[in-house]
Amino acid sequence: MSLDKYRHIVVEGPIGVGKTSLARKLAAHTGATTLFEKPEANPFLERFYLDPARYALPAQLSFLFQRVAEMKQMDQSGLFEISTVSDYLFAKDELFARLNLPDDEFLLYQQMFRHLSPQVPAPDLVIYLQATPETLIERVHRRAHPYERPISDSYLARLSQAYSDFFYHYDAAPVLVINSENLNFVDSPDDFVILLERIRQMRGAREYFNVG
Repeated sequence: MSLDKYRHIVVEGPIGVGKTSLARKLAAHTGATTLFEKPEANPFLERFYLDPARYALPAQLSFLFQRVAEMKQMDQSGLFEISTVSDYLFAKDELFARLNLPDDEFLLYQQMFRHLSPQVPAPDLVIYLQATPETLIERVHRRAHPYERPISDSYLARLSQAYSDFFYHYDAAPVLVINSENLNFVDSPDDFVILLERIRQMRGAREYFNVG
């Protein structure tokens, strides 16, 4: 099923919601190139989860500069002119900063973010995956990535709410909001086909997909 009108698709959602798995599936299906987050390349991330007050700002800036560099390289290379699937939305970087930084550090970060963000093109479609905090907590514990072990359940609950708030206001690209609780796009071919059809039928700036 062709998704050619969407040159750059972003799959987003909180930690543990399954965005990278779905992004891989979409890229494999469409033959798209991929652009994935590299949390393991952030030297401050694991230290942030252990000591947020001390390492939130360097962890945030490390992600910001990494993402800007990747997006600029993709844009300058013309790779956004062909199909690309990403597992992160650059604009949501500010979500994490607002959640984790004290006011003075957030203002400093915000100045840098607003200076750099015009260099990053908006995607053609954002697929926003939702799940309850309880589901996110269970999935994160089950996959047990080393850098995620210090993540607290309360942080995941706050992050889930922050994503809801962010996407309530986000309007820079069309958004397909999906409740992923009863869907398994990676292991269920039927669920994946339904998703492809919902993407193909997208007409408005914001649509919702929920099963059961």
